[in-house]
Amino acid sequence: MNLNLHPTRNARRSHGFSLIEIIIVITIIGLVVAWAGSRIFGQADKAKLGLAKARITDISAQLDMYKLDTGRYPSTNEGLRALLANPGGVGNWNGPYVKNADAIKDPWNNDMIYKSPGDNGRPFDLTSLGADGKEGGEGADRDVSSFD
Repeated sequence: MNLNLHPTRNARRSHGFSLIEIIIVITIIGLVVAWAGSRIFGQADKAKLGLAKARITDISAQLDMYKLDTGRYPSTNEGLRALLANPGGVGNWNGPYVKNADAIKDPWNNDMIYKSPGDNGRPFDLTSLGADGKEGGEGADRDVSSFD
């Protein structure tokens, strides 16, 4: 009977991973997660831009309903709040036209910019300033407007 109480160097090594092997695996996992994260966050920005355009379309439809009921669009001073509560002195107001104040904000939780009458003969202009909340920009920071 062979009772080897002192295992060889190779036998001890096969019971676990070396520190170098663990570091290499963690580095590879980190690189994969970083790559995947950048792809996912890039898609999130595109999705928010799409949502901003959809919200502008929805708010525009609610503004049209407001006009059908009252005979006019809210003034710039009355703003989009006129879709939530009667601004006063508006006959035939049949709202609220939106569920809550979040419905008149862009996906970045900034207020939409409303102007009535709009430029170039449009009845109104409605704009989201994008992720940065500033005029202009590219990518996720670009403005989205009802007249695009």
